[in-house]
Amino acid sequence: MAACGDGPASEPGDKKVMLYSGRNEALIKPLLDKFTQQTGIEIEARYGTTAQMAAQLAEEGDRSPAEAFLSQDAGALGAVNKKGLLAPLPPEVGAKVPATYRAQDGNWVGVTARSRVLVHNPTLVKAEELPSSVFDLTDARWKGKVAIAPTNGSFQAFVTGVRLQHGEAKAKEFFTALKANDVQILENNIAIVEAVDAGKVPVGLVNHYYLGEIAKERGTTPDKLNAKLHFFAPGDTGAMVNVSGIGVLRRSGTDPDVRALVDFLLSAEAQTDFAQRTFEYPLVAGAPAPAYVPPLADLKVPAIDLNDLDTLEASIALIKAAGLTP
Repeated sequence: MAACGDGPASEPGDKKVMLYSGRNEALIKPLLDKFTQQTGIEIEARYGTTAQMAAQLAEEGDRSPAEAFLSQDAGALGAVNKKGLLAPLPPEVGAKVPATYRAQDGNWVGVTARSRVLVHNPTLVKAEELPSSVFDLTDARWKGKVAIAPTNGSFQAFVTGVRLQHGEAKAKEFFTALKANDVQILENNIAIVEAVDAGKVPVGLVNHYYLGEIAKERGTTPDKLNAKLHFFAPGDTGAMVNVSGIGVLRRSGTDPDVRALVDFLLSAEAQTDFAQRTFEYPLVAGAPAPAYVPPLADLKVPAIDLNDLDTLEASIALIKAAGLTP
């Protein structure tokens, strides 16, 4: 059920949890409803973009009615944590997830993982022509052929990854060069995959799971789409893996209802649901990964600490400076 987010905070053990969700309602609500059915604990959710929810939490501070924050990416969790708003999670909770995908201080934990990829149309781009590095996309041969969604949180986190791995100067140079190479700016990842699938643009930068989502909407499977996924070379920033995750607000750190929600999201049932319904990588051992992508353990990700993806404002400023805002 939707909530305005400015009501009184619930009490520990009152069978209610106020959740600020940066994840899309259509994606997450079915799972939250299942949690309520199993536990009797009501979820009062406020939905918005991850950036909006993080900003709201920062503005409200300790006055916030939120008890938990479900984020689309690690950067927003880090930003909220930097404000001192998140409580340490019990060690046994964090231990369910590989150390790479949880906070170093134990104050948030990844729920699912998503890899950055290049979606491409094989009729427009031959396999041998696909770039090994995301930085190759500024070459003249890619002029006007690349689509991005700069207002999307996953793209903004990717910008942060470039800044972290290569420094501010190279990041600015790269994104300015993308703009100069007539990069195509679309609304979101879904629009990119649909455009590539329809042959309107050869390639686009997206998260892996959108291919599965679109195939499901069309009543088919990813292998039947024209659009295909290309994973960049090991260690390349274009192969960055980010997480969706959850943190518990400091004043609710010992609330058993909130703990029950966190445990549920990391259960085999919920992790399997994410893999099968939203096509994300599960992070808890034992849950099956989506069939159309390599196993998460096989991905050779760049040396980027997800704990450092908390400088969102600087990345948005760089996107604007490069002229990539629509």
